[in-house]
Amino acid sequence: MAIEIPTDLTPELVPLSWLIGTWEGTGRLGAGEADDEFFFQRVSFNQNGLPFLEYRSESWITDEQGNTLRPLTVESGFWSLERPMVDADLGPGMTPGDVVPALRSAQDVEDLRTDEGGFKIQVDIAHPGAICELYYGVIKGPQIQLATDLVMRGTNAKDYASATRIYGLVNGDLFWRWDVSTGGNDLKAHASAALKKQG
Repeated sequence: MAIEIPTDLTPELVPLSWLIGTWEGTGRLGAGEADDEFFFQRVSFNQNGLPFLEYRSESWITDEQGNTLRPLTVESGFWSLERPMVDADLGPGMTPGDVVPALRSAQDVEDLRTDEGGFKIQVDIAHPGAICELYYGVIKGPQIQLATDLVMRGTNAKDYASATRIYGLVNGDLFWRWDVSTGGNDLKAHASAALKKQG
């Protein structure tokens, strides 16, 4: 599958550009054992000229044939390269950044490439139930590995200690796996899915 890079993409999003668009598909909760539930998921990655991708995921529990039974969850967040913030960047809050992006050229981005050939990234994801995750990881071509650096839980949130996520593009499809620790135990398989690009 050819990867199209939008002409209005800020340079530092080029390593993440293969994610842009809407993806849909099916997955299994847990490790995908016989009793683990099925779900349908729609994921979108959008850009609006700023140096991050907007992320949104919606999921529904389904039966084995793919018939929707009920809503499962929603999560949203932001994906970007990990780098020091400079005066040209937006924020905090609504403090505007420069009209020209902070990283202005392919070489500015290339200077961030790691010795292993990838780029460090950061991902912020918010969940219902007063839980937010901050992931750090690496993107190398069409492969992503993430691990939580911080999980913020509200006063009444359920136990949730840490997580890892992996994403990969295989024959044009987006495969992912999410492992979670609820505290006091090792990471366990939480969910996985295979998604197809739409449109």
